[in-house]
Amino acid sequence: MPVFTLGIEEEFQTIDPNSGELRSHMSKIVDGGKIILQERVKEEMHQAVVEVGTNICRNIQDARHEVTYLRKMIIDLAAQQDLKIAAAGTHPFSDWQTQLITPNERYDQLITEMRDVARSNLIFGLHVHVGIENRNEGIQIMNAVRYFLPHVYALSTNSPFWRGRNTGFKSYRSKVFDKFPRTGIPDFFASAAEYDEYISLLVKTGCIDNGKKIWWDIRLHPFFNTIEFRICDVPMRVDETICLAAIMQALVAKIYKLHQQNLNFRPYRRILINENKWRAARYGIEGKLIDFGKQAEVPTHELIHELLNFIDDVVDELGSRAECEYALKILDMGTGADRQLAAFQEHNDLKRLVDYIVEETSFGIG
Repeated sequence: MPVFTLGIEEEFQTIDPNSGELRSHMSKIVDGGKIILQERVKEEMHQAVVEVGTNICRNIQDARHEVTYLRKMIIDLAAQQDLKIAAAGTHPFSDWQTQLITPNERYDQLITEMRDVARSNLIFGLHVHVGIENRNEGIQIMNAVRYFLPHVYALSTNSPFWRGRNTGFKSYRSKVFDKFPRTGIPDFFASAAEYDEYISLLVKTGCIDNGKKIWWDIRLHPFFNTIEFRICDVPMRVDETICLAAIMQALVAKIYKLHQQNLNFRPYRRILINENKWRAARYGIEGKLIDFGKQAEVPTHELIHELLNFIDDVVDELGSRAECEYALKILDMGTGADRQLAAFQEHNDLKRLVDYIVEETSFGIG
């Protein structure tokens, strides 16, 4: 079996410790971080967003080490600027209209093109790259794995609040991002050539200048030999990030293994998968998803167990059984969204909720 390397990117909020508001001083963290972390720390369009990304990791244990190290370093760097770091898909109450934009020609171009759709995109995600050398194989795996995206997404839900309101969604982040073009569940592609032709057409007609402006929930990366999962909210805890990354890696390995045995997982249409994505955003793990094979609603908890059974025969080869089975703990303790809602219900205070998210962000990093 191939190695199925991992790369993990997390987007964090920079927080004023006194008010709990987002604070637009990310550049100071990035400038300080470049000395220590080189290219593993990046600026984003909004100055209150800081992104960190691991090196290429050979297994989930390497990934845990890197993610933990990067979180610790970015928390320490923020503290030097009298800032806190929070991991949640949206900030509970800060308004995008008051946030500063990072001076950058690429971001200026994006805002010129998309106006308030870009300015209001104040969200924080988790992106996981799984290495796959053969792009045609990568496209076929992407086609199959799309079905499981809502299941994984439900486990990651961590953005119930937006601009001071309980939105009623477990993940409102995706509703904000839906305003962008070229987002959501991708279509089925018969081959890497068909995928490349699609990108070439968009470039030729001035829709995009490169394939990175395709922001689907999963994509064959235009420059790296990876399948990139982009659907998840950034989780509060390292353990949750590592669990999600391990499940994504195992899904890629499982579909690859089926292909090697001349078997496949039935691909489903995007319009059907979208029904489950909506349910995952609205209810997280507490609702029901549709099992399209059975043509029936099934509690999401049950489908997470089925997902773990589906990947069971590859997790030991990958050395990720414990990391994947952490999903059972998420089912037990609730996702980040469930825990945010419980914390808010206890005090009815959004500032104290931000303090809770900050505390959870450093959970387990020593």
